[in-house]
Amino acid sequence: MSPSRPGAGAGGRGLKQRVKTARGRKASSVRWLERQLNDPYVRQAKQEGKRSRAAYKIAELDARFHLLKPGQRVVDLGAAPGGWTQYAVERVQADKETGQGRGRVVGIDINPWTPVPHAQCLTLDFLDPAAPDALKAALGGPADVVLSDMAAPTTGHSGTDHLRIMALAEAAWLFAAEVLAPGGAFVCKVFQGGTEGELLKRIKAACATVKHAKPPASRKDSAEVYLVAT
Repeated sequence: MSPSRPGAGAGGRGLKQRVKTARGRKASSVRWLERQLNDPYVRQAKQEGKRSRAAYKIAELDARFHLLKPGQRVVDLGAAPGGWTQYAVERVQADKETGQGRGRVVGIDINPWTPVPHAQCLTLDFLDPAAPDALKAALGGPADVVLSDMAAPTTGHSGTDHLRIMALAEAAWLFAAEVLAPGGAFVCKVFQGGTEGELLKRIKAACATVKHAKPPASRKDSAEVYLVAT
C-alpha cells in the first residue's frame, strides 16, 4: 500500500461536514463524529478497503524506516480492527500460496475483531500470562518485526495516561526482546514526552538505532508518537 497523502488529488478538498443534530449524543461524541466525517485518511481507508486509518501510520513508518519485507514473520500487538495486520500481510506476502518469499503475520487484541485473511488473529489480552506462548506457537519461529499500537483507554489525566501506555510499551518490549531475531525491528506507540529513561536505556542497549517518529497520518492533536528500534 502506498503511503501517499490523502486529499492530494482532485476532489480531495470537500466542504467540511457537520453533525446536524446531537439527538441525545454527548458533545464529545458529536466532535468525534465530525472529526471522522472530515478526516481524509478515514475517507481514503474506506475507499481502499482498509480496516482503519491507522493503516497509513504503519505505511508511512515503513516507507521511512524500511521495516517490512517479503518472507518476514511479524507480530502485531493491539491489532484490532486490523489495519496494521492487513498492511503487514501485503508487505511480507503472507497471502502468497507457497514459496520462499511467503511471510507470516500474527495479530492479537483484547477486543473481538474480524480475522484478517492470511493472518493468524488471536482474541486475547496481551497481558494474559498465556499470551506470549500463544503468539510464539502461532509464529512458528523467531519474529523479524514486532509492532505494537497498543493503548489503554485514556482518562483525560496526562500523567495517568502516560504511565498506562508506558506500562504497555514495556510489556511489548519485554516480549520483543525475547522473540526478535538478530536484525529485527520493534515499533511501539508511546506518548509525547518521550520513552521512560530506564526502558529507553534497555532498548538502546539491544538495538543499533532507536528513533521517535510521528507519521503524517497521526492526528496533530494526538500526543502519540512511535518508537522505532532496529
